[in-house]
Amino acid sequence: MKYFIGIDPGQTGAVAALDEEGKVLGVCDTPILTIKKNKGTRHELDRPAMVTIIYRITQDGPSVYAAIERVNSMPGQGVASSFSFGMGYGIWLGILTSLHIPHDLVHPTRWKKVMLDSMGKNKDASRIRAKELFGNQVDLSLKKHHGRADALLLAEYRRRIG
Repeated sequence: MKYFIGIDPGQTGAVAALDEEGKVLGVCDTPILTIKKNKGTRHELDRPAMVTIIYRITQDGPSVYAAIERVNSMPGQGVASSFSFGMGYGIWLGILTSLHIPHDLVHPTRWKKVMLDSMGKNKDASRIRAKELFGNQVDLSLKKHHGRADALLLAEYRRRIG
């Protein structure tokens, strides 16, 4: 038995797992903690919850393969948000590595070329394609669910390449 994990590493990202037949085993938004400070609140990745998500997928003993979206800073993106984004990416990589899960770092243009062929590359395209592939197995009804859609499509991309 094989399981395939897709990870969209941003704070608004998600993790998805599929079995070898392409059935959705689960989708989880990236776990975030809201921390209250004197001057308001800030959001931080819930690292123990991130580990738990991946560990639960692997505890049944199947062969697990993962694809994580390869990220880099983007022009116009602030220093703090770039750092936060890169930190999340690094945490996911550390979790996969420490659990000995083989993983591919997949550039968005690569997986989108395969999974979104002739659909455009925007966030709605991911949600539309994921709905086509996975039907009502996952709630993708809101624009904010683009991370779930990307994670599902990354898992499906990994499943297709074997």
